Amino acid sequence: MTGAVAGGRPAPVAADGAVLVTGGASGLGAAVVTAIAAAGGRPCVLDQRAPSVQVPWVACDLADTRAAEAATRELAERAGGLSGVVTAAGIDTPGRLAEVPAEAWERVVTVDLLATAAVVRAALPYLERSAGTVVTVASTLGVKAVSDATAYCAAKFGVVGFTRALAAELAGSVGVTLLIPGGMRTAFFDGRAEQYRPGPDAALTDPADVAAAVVFALRQPPGCAIRELVVCADRESSYP
Repeated sequence: MTGAVAGGRPAPVAADGAVLVTGGASGLGAAVVTAIAAAGGRPCVLDQRAPSVQVPWVACDLADTRAAEAATRELAERAGGLSGVVTAAGIDTPGRLAEVPAEAWERVVTVDLLATAAVVRAALPYLERSAGTVVTVASTLGVKAVSDATAYCAAKFGVVGFTRALAAELAGSVGVTLLIPGGMRTAFFDGRAEQYRPGPDAALTDPADVAAAVVFALRQPPGCAIRELVVCADRESSYP
């Protein structure tokens, strides 16, 4: 990412390449796509469905990690390189361990954790060439565990550990930022049983505010990394 400042104004995001956003068709991912474009960047999307804006897009079920790697390389080649990756895709199937079907439980871990690693792995050659930046998306439930969320907590705790290790591994070549958002006003909670949906008075964050933090991380110049960002409502119940 280029983060130089000219005349006191921040440089555009990804002046020398595109930013790949997983899950960019909805929720936080869509907000990140909008924010990157507004900041002068070139977003591209991996998602099962098409984004609502005209950006390069490849259809991909991230539960197939080999397909996720291939789709990442396809978008990178189409875009002429990558300056950033934001792993915003995420799913959840809440419930008690004994009651969540094994296939659903494992899909959460695959999409939220294993696909994060797969996409980053495939993007690394492009990011190393551009001295780019990775922003992984964990959750406040990646630092605080709650009942009936064993799959989601396992995956997001994994993203936290993966990202911290990745930052140590790539220091000096690729910027790595761990984003820890709280609950957001998105469709993430739609379709759940009432007990797993935020109540009417729940403190939720606007995804656009979280996306602005992502852009901030992407704008850092080579040699400067925002290692971790926690962005949540000031009354977020799952943090600290």
